[in-house]
Amino acid sequence: MNQTLTSPDPFIVSTFYKFVALDDTEQLKSHIQDAMARHAVGGTVILAREGINATVSAKRDQLDALMDELQQAPIGALHTKESVVAFPPFVRAKVKCRSELISLGVPADPTRCVGVHVKPNDWNELITQPDVLTIDVRNDYEYRIGRFKGAINPQTSDFKEMVAFTEQTIDPAIHKRVAMYCTGGIRCEKYSSFLLDYGVEEVFHLDGGVLQYLEDIAHDQSLWEGVCYVFDDRVAVNHDLSDAVHITKCPVCGNPQQPDDRAHANYIAGSQCRYCFE
Repeated sequence: MNQTLTSPDPFIVSTFYKFVALDDTEQLKSHIQDAMARHAVGGTVILAREGINATVSAKRDQLDALMDELQQAPIGALHTKESVVAFPPFVRAKVKCRSELISLGVPADPTRCVGVHVKPNDWNELITQPDVLTIDVRNDYEYRIGRFKGAINPQTSDFKEMVAFTEQTIDPAIHKRVAMYCTGGIRCEKYSSFLLDYGVEEVFHLDGGVLQYLEDIAHDQSLWEGVCYVFDDRVAVNHDLSDAVHITKCPVCGNPQQPDDRAHANYIAGSQCRYCFE
């Protein structure tokens, strides 16, 4: 369960990404691995020539020490999103080098062009306009347990499937204004760049993603429905960013399980869920 920011010595979960040119990712990998070990920070850091993407956790002082090292050249200033948990969600530290932070399967360069970043306080007004098409660019299992009211579900299990969805669904001559959102923002950076090249006139994405929206917008003013899937042992968080303890994860296929999923006839605890069966 989550603790408040005033709790004594809590664990902090920090997520961040940045598209920035990195020339020597292997050398940077070694430096970050050493820093995470020295400061007792767990989690995963992904490096690519196009930037950095990470979710890490530690006590406040330890995390701040790591961030101080990361925000030196060549990475520079980072915008982080944080939550507080009672227990560390990661059992080890991992740093991986990849060809891309996240791949669409087609060229898309967020360092060249991206959509307009929309602050959470302006998001409701944007997505309720009748000429705006709102797309959830996360995977289907994430949409299933939480989404913005009226958002389209592309029904993908892999980010690369967004290209086929776009070709089948979006006509730039008709869909002139497209808004999108994801958990923290990184998918939107890539997909918004692709949509602009695809010919969509105006492209918007939620600045900071769903997690920033849930932090900034009061529940009684929110257009968010359900919970938000997160990529650590918490599985999902509620609107107040506390642990959504009613959501579990299938140990076989990884799909999030709501109470009605666990009550399904094809659910066998520990060995099968309805999605495994299907």
